[in-house]
Amino acid sequence: MTTHQHSSTAGAHCAAGAGTSRPGGATHMLAAGGAEGSGGLARGLAALASGLIFGLGLAVAGMIDPLKVLGFLDVTGAWDASLMFVLGGAVSVAGLGYGLVLRRPLPRLADRFHVSARRDIDAPLLIGAALFGIGWGLVGYCPGPAIASIGFANPEAFWFVPAMLAGAALQRWRRSAARPSSVHGPVTDAVN
Repeated sequence: MTTHQHSSTAGAHCAAGAGTSRPGGATHMLAAGGAEGSGGLARGLAALASGLIFGLGLAVAGMIDPLKVLGFLDVTGAWDASLMFVLGGAVSVAGLGYGLVLRRPLPRLADRFHVSARRDIDAPLLIGAALFGIGWGLVGYCPGPAIASIGFANPEAFWFVPAMLAGAALQRWRRSAARPSSVHGPVTDAVN
């Protein structure tokens, strides 16, 4: 991803874990490196372990149950505030993890940290956040829990995930079609 690309953050567990909103999430920082890094197998195994831990955490916390998530989002009705503990725990652990990892001179499995330098709030971010929130509120899934739900054979996830991937592909296509041809050089990450 380039530093110019970013998506929305809405939803506690998504912002705290599932691949963060912008490039440079915890898994990305620990396991990134792409072709320029060494140890592709180690990076792949680290990504696999991170995904398994994340998916297990989502399942244990009840985040793969869209009815529980919709109950959390229904703040004017029968609000289920229990997922606030998931948010608090996830943000606390992620905050400590970032603090520890970024004290290191280099990540363990990459040549450098890949952290976005972007801090701006622009129209694409706000529009993406609104679309994300609408989709999340309609079905009770965001990307991480939806993918984890496939592992538990939740039938609605088999409909939601392909639609989510199609939406992501459409946005990628739209963004590449709008990019001037002179910009189609190599994609790099910002380094902090």
